[in-house]
Amino acid sequence: MLTLATVTPGEPEIFASLQGEGRSAGLPCTFVRLSRCNLACTWCDTAYTWRFEGDNRPHRDGISFERSANQITLSEEETAARIMALGGNRLVITGGEPLLQGAGLARMVALLEGHAVEIETNGSVQPHPALDPLVAQYNVSPKLSHSGNPAELALIPERLAAWAADPRAWFKFVVASAADVEEVAALVSAHGLPRERVMLMPEGTSSETLRSRESWLAPLCLEHGFGLSDRLHIHLYGDTRGT
Repeated sequence: MLTLATVTPGEPEIFASLQGEGRSAGLPCTFVRLSRCNLACTWCDTAYTWRFEGDNRPHRDGISFERSANQITLSEEETAARIMALGGNRLVITGGEPLLQGAGLARMVALLEGHAVEIETNGSVQPHPALDPLVAQYNVSPKLSHSGNPAELALIPERLAAWAADPRAWFKFVVASAADVEEVAALVSAHGLPRERVMLMPEGTSSETLRSRESWLAPLCLEHGFGLSDRLHIHLYGDTRGT
């Protein structure tokens, strides 16, 4: 069984759209969003996947979500059938933190036909050994200090080293200030992250915020040799579920 987020109560967040971020931005994809996360970013734009009533981990909005309305359990077979029904040939598994459900994901992905699989992860969880061979690309987004997560939970040296050594792993750092870029540069040097696979993405849930931050982030990407990732889905659809 898999635990998924919902678009509306009782309806799992499985949808077709354009990838909005990272290396595959602009490509048509099918998305499945899983529920639950081991980290708690204060600016998380999918807090409905983890900040349920009774969870007091800090978030800037201070909103708690009812678990029964925002979480649904589906079998691996049903999840795969819904994905296949949407057609397409590229699947993005996101969250939450998908790798918390690695065994179930391995069983689900094995049922798919003709899909290249991307997994979006915060980088702190090791892929399940049955799932790992089925993944074409990892979109690894380690959380910086401004996320509010303790470094000992979010930035695990052995995990960063493993991702750096995996050519399927592309790094995407969420940035809100110039100081965050310096933190990324220090992590790249300290952990040997391949600079050509590092992208910086502005934090924000509106086009206005993203464009404002990209105006100073773009020159810093050039200075450090990092890629720049926009958030295409925000410009196209706004900050909404199922997009």
